Amino acid sequence: MSITATEFKMNFGKYLLMAATEDIYITRNGKTVAKLTAPYQDKLQTVNDLFGSVPDTMTLEQAKEERLDAV
Repeated sequence: MSITATEFKMNFGKYLLMAATEDIYITRNGKTVAKLTAPYQDKLQTVNDLFGSVPDTMTLEQAKEERLDAV
């Protein structure tokens, strides 16, 4: 879920509760500035979500380089 910083400030408690079950992306001026997430995530689910996000033909170094270029 994506919300504005103003919405987050006005309904802080509501979004704290929601963060236990889903990630909350906070935006300011249309850009994501923060992510509110549960501190204890299912690590296996995280691995499964990431599986396949990097092509088999790409090396770890290339993936890191692309990530740095995107920032």
